[in-house]
Amino acid sequence: MAIYMDHNATTPLRAEVREAMAPYLEGRFGNASSVHTFGREAAKGLSRAREQVASALGCTPEEVVFTGCGTEADNLAIKGVAYAHRGNHIITTPLEHHAVLHTCRYLERRGFSVTYLPVDGHGLVDPDDVRKAITERTSLVSVMHANNEVGAIQPIAEIGRITRERGVLLHTDAVQSFGKLPTVVDDLGVDLLTLSAHKIYGPKGVGALYVRRGTHLEPLLHGGHHEHGLRAGTENVAGIVGLGRAAELALAEMEEEGQRLTALREHLWEGIAANLRGVRRNGHPTRALPNTLNVCFEYLEGEAILMGLDVQGIAVSTGSACTSDVLEPSHVLLAMGVPPAIAQGAVRFSLGRGTTAEEIDRVVEAVTGFVRPLQAASSLFVEEMGA
Repeated sequence: MAIYMDHNATTPLRAEVREAMAPYLEGRFGNASSVHTFGREAAKGLSRAREQVASALGCTPEEVVFTGCGTEADNLAIKGVAYAHRGNHIITTPLEHHAVLHTCRYLERRGFSVTYLPVDGHGLVDPDDVRKAITERTSLVSVMHANNEVGAIQPIAEIGRITRERGVLLHTDAVQSFGKLPTVVDDLGVDLLTLSAHKIYGPKGVGALYVRRGTHLEPLLHGGHHEHGLRAGTENVAGIVGLGRAAELALAEMEEEGQRLTALREHLWEGIAANLRGVRRNGHPTRALPNTLNVCFEYLEGEAILMGLDVQGIAVSTGSACTSDVLEPSHVLLAMGVPPAIAQGAVRFSLGRGTTAEEIDRVVEAVTGFVRPLQAASSLFVEEMGA
């Protein structure tokens, strides 16, 4: 039986979410902007979903803007602030998802200045570095809540206190943390927050951006008045309804599921570490997403391990799904100071609702059985480890 351990890439659609979406794929197919009965029924679904997402964020429904995905929401947050404010300086980190990094590099080519803050060996930002980097030209700080590759949870609340003191907007990419960690926006002190449906057992092609009331953004899309004028285009009502239901379920189950996944994650790491030499855990051991374990199998190729496990019906990743076709060491691990020869052996295990202790034991057995012969055949591993 296949084992799926790549939930940070995407998650399966929950049955409850599919059931919530079904009416809006059939009889309630109206355009939510239409004033007739069909349109009003669609608008009700849209409104309910906005309330569900707002409840999970601790904000008002009017502060939730639906988008086509998390990447679009990141772009709207960063470009929207950049083009709407006078300052031309942005602060971020080298660990961000490419939806943030590539957007910042796009702006750099257009005259904006971007500061990339250093991170420590666990992948964490020092809030004092944020304070030191802010200038009178700074319009935005963008630091992800939790890293998609190593699971490190950033000190967003501490950073938020600094940005509020300095009058600078704070955006956080919470695509990986939303539904797994508390994301009450006032507790985090953020002005903008990105989330995505397909990371929490919702449909693909739907995301959202929290925009604190009074925050001015320049829209990316121009057209109708949809989404408070910030995202023109007919809403994907069925998908948005799915996001709302998925958010509601994730919020209700967060604490219990988080504890369960943390225990399974530790069981997985203990099994790997007990059976293999030359393994390195990446990220912070406790300040991390409950479902995420990133391991370097030193002096081996992570891609080879991924393919070997795939043949056995086990799905894992070497990092972000958005860079899975790029055969080079993770930019996240390199920024954390992991040597390239070790970083290239990274494998990410991301657990989910369906993960069981029996599956963890099978994965440990499969990893051990596949990696040991690779280590024995690797002259570099033998030389470095003295095997």
